Amino acid sequence: MGIYRIKGGNKICGEYTVNGAKNAALPVLAASILTHGECVLKNVPDIKDVNSMKNILKELGAGICEQPGGLVINTIDICDCFVSLERMKEMRSSVFLLGALLGRCGEAIISQPGGCDIGKRPIDLHLYALERLGVNIQEKEHFIICKADKLAGNTIDFTFPSVGATENAIMAAVLAEGTTIIHNGAKEPEIVELQNFLNKCGAKIYGAGSREIIIEGVKSLASCEYTVMPDRIECGTYLVAAAMTGGEIVVNQANPLDMKSILQKLIETGCEVQGKRDKIYLRSKKGELFSSCLKTGPYPAFPTDLQSPFLALLTLAKGESTIEENIFESRFGVVNELCKMGADVHVIDNVAHIYGVEHLNGGKVIAKDLRGGAALVCACLAAEGCSTISGTEHIERGYANFAQKLRDLGAEIEKI
Repeated sequence: MGIYRIKGGNKICGEYTVNGAKNAALPVLAASILTHGECVLKNVPDIKDVNSMKNILKELGAGICEQPGGLVINTIDICDCFVSLERMKEMRSSVFLLGALLGRCGEAIISQPGGCDIGKRPIDLHLYALERLGVNIQEKEHFIICKADKLAGNTIDFTFPSVGATENAIMAAVLAEGTTIIHNGAKEPEIVELQNFLNKCGAKIYGAGSREIIIEGVKSLASCEYTVMPDRIECGTYLVAAAMTGGEIVVNQANPLDMKSILQKLIETGCEVQGKRDKIYLRSKKGELFSSCLKTGPYPAFPTDLQSPFLALLTLAKGESTIEENIFESRFGVVNELCKMGADVHVIDNVAHIYGVEHLNGGKVIAKDLRGGAALVCACLAAEGCSTISGTEHIERGYANFAQKLRDLGAEIEKI
C-alpha cells in the first residue's frame, strides 16, 4: 500500500497532455482476442488496470511486446478460455473478456469480476445480451460458464444503457452469424471507440453513439494498428485540480466535444473555460467558486466517474450544491474522508448536499476507490497544511505517474 504526502496551497498551473483513455483501452485490448495476427495499439496508458489486462491476455496465450507509446499484441496462439479467479478479482473490466472469448473460442469461464467497491454492479445485462446471441450460461460456485455451439445474431433490448454490457454484446456479435441490433445501448464515446477499432479490423458495425447499433456478423477479423482516444475522465480530474487550487491549465490532446457536460459545470462554478480542437483551457480564482447542482447519468449526462472529484470541488463553492448519483449506489464513499478535512456534506438517499466552506484542512485520509482517491488528491492539493493519502494503489488503477505529473504542474506531492 502506497501513501501520497501532500502539502497543500500551491496552484496547479501549466500544460498537461492527457493519456489514452482507460475506459477505451481496456475493451480494445479485450477485443484484440477476436483478431488473428498482430495488433499495434498506440497511446495505451501505463496504469495498473491495463497491466492486469495484459497479464490476462498473456495467460490466455497472447504474446505482448512493449513499444515506446504502445503495445504489439500477437493473438495467433490464443488457445485458452479460462480467466483465473486471481485476475478477475483485480478489476471489473475483466468482464469484457466474456464476449471476446465467446467470439474467439465459443466458450468462456470467468468468476464474478472485482474492482472498486462502489456498488453492487451486477452483470445480469451482460448475461442477458449473451443469451440473446445463443449462449448457454451456467453459474457454478464462484464461476460463470458460458458456451455457444454457434453465435447467432438477434435483437437485444437493454432496460438500461450499460456501457460494459453494450461492449460485451458488440464483441460477441461481431463474429456471429447474421445481424444483431442493439436497442438502448450505451452512447459513451468509448463505445464509438470500440466500434472504430473493430471496424478497422474488418467488422461491420454501425450506429455506435446512437440509440440503435447494428452489427452484421463477419467470418473473421484481421489485425490492425490503432491509436486509443484521450481519457476524458483523467482530463476532467486535472481540470478539477486546477479549479480547486485557483490555477490555470491547458490540457492537450483532449476532446472538448466529449466533455460538454463536464465543461458546462466547471463554467457554472465560475471557472473560465475554453475548448478548441484538441485543447481545453481553464482558469480559476481560489475562493471564488460558486455552487452547482448536477445529476449523474449515462452519456451525454454528467459522468459518474467524475462525480467524486467534482464533489470535492463543490466543498469549496459558496452556498449549497447538490449531486444526485444515479449510477452507483455507493459512489459517496469519499464523503467521510472529505468531512475529516472540514467539508460539510450530508448524504440523503442518493443525493449529496454540499455546503461550501472557506477552506479545507490537511489530514490523514484513505483512498477506498479509484475516483474517490483522485478526489482526495484534489482536495489535499487545495487544503491548508499537510496531508497523507493511503491506499494509492486504487488511484494508480487509472492515473499514470500521478504524483510526478502533478509535481510538474506545481504541486508539492510525493509518494512514500
